[in-house]
This record gives sequence, C-alpha cells and structure tokens, in this order.
Amino acid sequence: MKKPGSVKSLEDLGRVRLSKSFFMRDMLYSEIANFNGIPNIPDDPDLAIYAASKLCETLLEPLQKQFGRISIRSAYRAPAVNQFGNENNLGCARNEANYAKHIFDRRDADGYCGATATIVVNSFIGYYEQSHHWQAMAWWIHDHLPPTDLYFFPKLAAFNITWHEKPGRTIQSYTKPKGTLTKPGMDNFEGSHANEYKAFLATLCS
Repeated sequence: MKKPGSVKSLEDLGRVRLSKSFFMRDMLYSEIANFNGIPNIPDDPDLAIYAASKLCETLLEPLQKQFGRISIRSAYRAPAVNQFGNENNLGCARNEANYAKHIFDRRDADGYCGATATIVVNSFIGYYEQSHHWQAMAWWIHDHLPPTDLYFFPKLAAFNITWHEKPGRTIQSYTKPKGTLTKPGMDNFEGSHANEYKAFLATLCS
C-alpha cells in the first residue's frame, strides 16, 4: 500500500482490520498531531500494518479477552509528530529511540520492526485508584502474555506495551515505586507472581 495521499486512501488505510477487535484507524489518533496540524500518516503503511497486527493479535487481543475493553491512548506516531513531541517536551522520546516502537513504520538500528501502544485497561481503573497497586497488572501480563516490555504511568495506570521481533521482558514505571520492577537476571523475574494480582482478580468476580 502506498502512503495515503487523499482522504479516500487514508480512509482505506483506517479500515484495515488488524485483528478481531482493532482497526488501523485505532492506531492513528494523536492529540499532538491534531492540535498542531501535523499529519499522523505512515510513510510505509505495509510495515506499520504488519507491526500493528502483531501487537494486536499477540498482546492486545489476549489482554482484552481477559479483562474487557482496552482504550488506546497513543499508538502510531509519524516521525514528524514524534519529533515535535520530543522537541516540545510532550512526552515523546527522540525518533531514533522510538523506531520499531511508537514509530511503527521504521525499523530500529538493528533492523528489527515493532510497535508500541499506550493503553488503559478500563476494568483496572477502579482497583488502581483505590489501591495504587499498578504492579498487579504488570505481573499478570508478565506471567501470562508473550514477552513484552512494559512502562507504567500514573494517570489511569496507563502503560506502554510493545510487540517486537526481538522482544524484551522488562517492567518499568514512572509512577511510585519508580524505576525497574523486573528484568532478566533480577531475583523476582522467574516464577509465579499470582499473589500480586490475586486481589485485583477477585474484584472482577464480585
């Protein structure tokens, strides 16, 4: 698919079904792009679609099946959008660091592709607002989904979740306790962490 050059061709891109529940249009919304009039359109739609499909099929669909509706806060960013966000302190890493992450249609420095979405698990919001225990969601994903890098944020317990051809398996956070919760080699990395999310799961059954 060529880069869209008209409303119709952009509509066609948005109608591409990535998985049972998600379309490419779900990946393209950006407050930075909308407010500043910067088109958030992939230069390489085929690569963006491929990476987004993998993200949806392997991570977002299983998560939504388990916990109900997922809200996508941020997903694809065109390089110009991401660069503007980085230069204006709007929460975007530099472009090179976001290749194969939020910039789906660029491979990273090692030639791998990937895709990152910032999401909210709607059914988790109430539990998080009462307990502030974001680790419950982090450990459930760590124990049940394919390897992924996670990064948690304070508002609504939103988090980055990444599909990558060479996946990592780290959990990091900008909310308390900040820093790295786990990564390969840490004492808490292996084994079950069911006690961390038992209370949250109980709220879903009540």
